[in-house]
Amino acid sequence: MKKNIVIRIADERDLKFMQEVSEWYIRSSEERKTGIATRSPEYLENKVRNGNAIIAFVEDNLAGFCYIEVFSSGQYVSNSGLIVTPEYRGMGLAKLIKNAAFNHARNHHPQAKVFGITTSDIVMKINNQLGYIPVSYNQLTRDEEFWKGCSSCRNYDILLRNDKSMCLCTAMLAPSKDNPEQVSDKIFSNAKHIENE
Repeated sequence: MKKNIVIRIADERDLKFMQEVSEWYIRSSEERKTGIATRSPEYLENKVRNGNAIIAFVEDNLAGFCYIEVFSSGQYVSNSGLIVTPEYRGMGLAKLIKNAAFNHARNHHPQAKVFGITTSDIVMKINNQLGYIPVSYNQLTRDEEFWKGCSSCRNYDILLRNDKSMCLCTAMLAPSKDNPEQVSDKIFSNAKHIENE
């Protein structure tokens, strides 16, 4: 039976879920042991209030989350914090959420380069399908606010030892929307219901 999936921009209705989402990151960090930054509920609430978060539901159950951040005066936008609860993994939900975050970033910041860093092979595969390519860290933003986000990761000392030029995460970069190299526009095709309220 096909499940009803709703993926939308998070809003005030969703602030009540941010404590739970914050706990997802902590659990994922403990389980994966490969490095994932944790995020406080307050930090996530700020993303929601700014209209920079994507939230997913399956049959009205909270199932996934992701957000975007803007750096270097709008020259760069990162997709960060993609997470899906274990019970809803394996159904393509991560790809749908990532697609939504990617489109949101490109539509609201068409001249920005969209980037991310990850240790997840699943995220790398999704990024590749969206047109991202692996790059060295020197092609990412130098904005200290971005690198501060890594401070709760278990591998932060590796990043600092290498003067933020390398770590265990793979850096990936997509062209801006205004770049002549076009990125895939196959968005949301598997979702039964997508809201953009």
